Amino acid sequence: MFIGVYNTLVRILYPIAIRRYIEKRKKIGKEDIKRFNERIGRPNKKRPEGRLIWLHGASVGESISMLPLINRLLEIYPDIHIMVTTGTTTSAEVMAKRLPERAFHQYLPIDNPVFTTRFVRYWHPTIALWFESEFWPAMLSSIKRRNIPLILINGRISNKSFKRWQQFDYICKELLGCFTACLGQSEEDAYRLRVLGCKDAMCLGNLKYAGLPIPVDAEKKADVLKQIGSRPVWLASSTHNDEEFKIGRFLKDLQAKHPDLLTIIAPRHPNRGPEIADKLRSDYGLNVALRSSDEKITEQTNVYVADTIGEMGIWYEICPIVFVGGSLIPHGGQNFMEPSRCRDAVIVGPHMHNFTDAVSRAKHADGLIQVNDVLELMDMVEQLLNNKELLEAKRSLAYNWATSEAKVLDGIVEKIQGYMVNEDS
Repeated sequence: MFIGVYNTLVRILYPIAIRRYIEKRKKIGKEDIKRFNERIGRPNKKRPEGRLIWLHGASVGESISMLPLINRLLEIYPDIHIMVTTGTTTSAEVMAKRLPERAFHQYLPIDNPVFTTRFVRYWHPTIALWFESEFWPAMLSSIKRRNIPLILINGRISNKSFKRWQQFDYICKELLGCFTACLGQSEEDAYRLRVLGCKDAMCLGNLKYAGLPIPVDAEKKADVLKQIGSRPVWLASSTHNDEEFKIGRFLKDLQAKHPDLLTIIAPRHPNRGPEIADKLRSDYGLNVALRSSDEKITEQTNVYVADTIGEMGIWYEICPIVFVGGSLIPHGGQNFMEPSRCRDAVIVGPHMHNFTDAVSRAKHADGLIQVNDVLELMDMVEQLLNNKELLEAKRSLAYNWATSEAKVLDGIVEKIQGYMVNEDS
């Protein structure tokens, strides 16, 4: 009932209001004008012959989390092709660089039943894998009408979303009824999916645990290492506004005990780099070099602001101690599994509600250090700098935890294989 009403309203409202909104998005650069036909279900690319697996993820993070699964499926099925859809220009750029051979990217159509039906009819995938919890009624119903197996991967239902969906359970049951199976990130997510109406919901683990190593430019890494020399170094990664300044306030105290120490800060939003550098210089008297301005690390440099895109792998490989940002403020944390896989001693703050299950599992394995505030953070960094045995132990524990969790991929692949047909579509 809900989906039928929704589809009818979208058809009516598209020429009246939705099209105007899309035109505004075009003007401000949020739509890829050269490939806009894909957004109305008219692809320029020819469908490859044979079976096609379709994966959809809304954001850059979800797109990247797909990569281990994509590689495994291509290994298992040498005859298939994989299509990845996303909705943002940024995720399209990332996928263009990182998708392997026999995999390609398309934009997800605007959620208008005319466009989604056209899209599904053209590509007619063997199976569709939907990442996390972005539910588009027109698209989900278009998939269901053609009897295409649809599996929710890494489904996540937050406390807030769970309470909201329970108020509209009839809508949620209809949407989740489009899925053949739902795989929750955690047992709690699987339980909530069952309560909300998914008939086949289970937890096989979080696919983000099975992430691929981050790309590293060996030449750039060697250049940075040459500039650093033998100095001790640590990293504050994916930091958000104010976290850099919380840390900066205590850096001189830390450097009084470790005069050669170099702090690298890699902000979550690189465009903030100049602002961070200016404030660290003016408010805390620190000698700061800015990577985006090609400023070099010298013996006098206290802080190196790595405000560039696509180089996080360099910093994770160079720095044995990593603090992961978004956790000293109530943001909810950032992905701490990546530095764990790079064999770093990983520290997070108290606000990690985006990764509650992962944090619990990592701490149980002693593979993660969680602090309550910036004072505890600076104290922990000092302890690790002073105690090489402790540092090596924490690095090994983090790496062992991260690699052991990667087995989640096997269970998810086995579930997908159960829905793959033998003959070509």
